[in-house]
Amino acid sequence: MPTTPLHTPLIDLHRELDGRLVDFAGWELPIQYEGVIAEHTWCRQSAGLFDVSHMGVVELRGDDPATDLEKLTPAGITTLQPGHMRYSLLTNDDGGVIDDLMITNRHDHFMLVVNAARRTVDIPHLRSSLPDIDLLERDDVALLALQGPKAVDALARLAPGADNLFFLQVADLSLDGTPVVVSRSGYTGEDGFELTVPADDADRIARLLLAQPEVQACGLGARDTLRLEAGLCLYGHELDETTSLVEADLRWTTPKRRREAKDFPGAERTMAEYDNGSSRLRVGLAADGKRPFRDGASLRTVEGAAAGIVTSGGYGPTVERPIGMGYVTPDLATPGTNLIADVRGKDVPVTVAELPFSPHNYLRQPKAGA
Repeated sequence: MPTTPLHTPLIDLHRELDGRLVDFAGWELPIQYEGVIAEHTWCRQSAGLFDVSHMGVVELRGDDPATDLEKLTPAGITTLQPGHMRYSLLTNDDGGVIDDLMITNRHDHFMLVVNAARRTVDIPHLRSSLPDIDLLERDDVALLALQGPKAVDALARLAPGADNLFFLQVADLSLDGTPVVVSRSGYTGEDGFELTVPADDADRIARLLLAQPEVQACGLGARDTLRLEAGLCLYGHELDETTSLVEADLRWTTPKRRREAKDFPGAERTMAEYDNGSSRLRVGLAADGKRPFRDGASLRTVEGAAAGIVTSGGYGPTVERPIGMGYVTPDLATPGTNLIADVRGKDVPVTVAELPFSPHNYLRQPKAGA
């Protein structure tokens, strides 16, 4: 039986802007307004506003939520300073990835942002694994992502103090009299911000942002091409419950302290792969011609031997060529390696490429003494 789609607080605005609405993890969201390439390019050059309110926002409170949460992830949570956020993974006992998420130390509690398609998995997992923690799903807030080199100009005009933040810093600010949680973060590879706002104020705040000359509305299509050029993983494509963080080239998410302690779910497999290597590795892929390739396409060597699989693929508007990511055996993971992607029975020559395709432009805090 068909189910009623879920809507974010911006659904009326999406319709007003003639957004082409599609189903995404049960949510009706705009895949584009003006067009994917135009929105992608605008975000790279100015500032794009994305509705990401379908993501799950969770608060964790308790006597020592950092120590408790650290038991479920290979990341360093007890070392996460107040007012900072960190990309992390929830791993299972087999070393696979339950979800990737952002974790913020909000001084008196922790805030997690989880993937929409994994909410029904993550929440029960957190509740059952953290019985002494108070867990609250924040269905009363909306999430907006303002991304691009001119995002800081637009946001600082409306929310003074936003321009003082560096990458992965978080602050409580006021935007036109409304309290908002602002993080300098995003999923495009560009400088930008993510705003947690009261759901009742989301439409008004989105319109205020769109009224700024730097800002245009962008849909999920551009969000995907932007993250693909940035070489960022998408759950269900590059990550799943069978894929390890070593395979996914996410070793940097696990600090030395956690690697030495081996006290996180799946540590046995993870550390064995750290020491001995994994059977496959995530790599970038670039087409040698103009024919695109998509997720699910098998990869083989030019000699015809099985090589791996494509997990994401599409056209990269900034780099002006078809690009993607996939998993290949370690001996084929060197940039410059020539492979063949099978696209509906047609051979598409591709080359293993360095990630990211488009350089990251995050505003990082200068190192002390620099």
